[in-house]
Formats: sequence, structure tokens, C-alpha cells
Amino acid sequence: MSVPMLRVIFGVLLLVIAVALAGADGVRWMQTGALEFQSLGAVWFKLDRESLNLAQAVVERRLWAPLWDPGVTSILLLPAWVLPGALSLLLFLSASRVKPDTTVFGKIVK
Repeated sequence: MSVPMLRVIFGVLLLVIAVALAGADGVRWMQTGALEFQSLGAVWFKLDRESLNLAQAVVERRLWAPLWDPGVTSILLLPAWVLPGALSLLLFLSASRVKPDTTVFGKIVK
């Protein structure tokens, strides 16, 4: 399997996750009548709170403490569907920019 194909496969997987998370927000909107997006941090906390606490401890103690508070927390406050949606878009764009025929020393390599 080629690298561009793997990018497309992971892009589709991330797009499915993004649509599912946006759909959950839509269902919650229909139930409550208020459009409130669930944050990425809230979803991570619901799935596995120990790993979220571990990630915070590792970033603050081993890397750089200010990286967590303004950096990572601003990403965790985004709606949950934004990060997988953006990553899938980047994977799709990077997969489409690969040229099928490339010249190496004047010879066409396929």
C-alpha cells in the first residue's frame, strides 16, 4: 500500500470521527434547543481522564509548563470535531499533491 493511499485511508477515518462528533452535537442541539459544541477536552475527559491528566503532567513537568496552559488548553477548548476535521483535510491535501511520475536524473520513474 502506498503512502498517499494510507493518507487517504487515515483521512477518511478522521473525517468519519469528525462527522460523528458534529452529529452528536447536532443531536444534542435538537434535544435541548441550544447549540453548544462539546469541547475536545471534554470528550477526552469522558473517554479517558487518566491519560488527559498524564498528558498534562508530562507537558508541564518534562517539556515546558507554559506550553500546556496557553497552548494545549486552547486546542482542548475547540469543538471536538474541529481537530479531526482539520487533520483529515491536511491528509487529503497532502495525498493529492503527490505526483505519479517523477523524473530522477532525467529518467521518468513510476
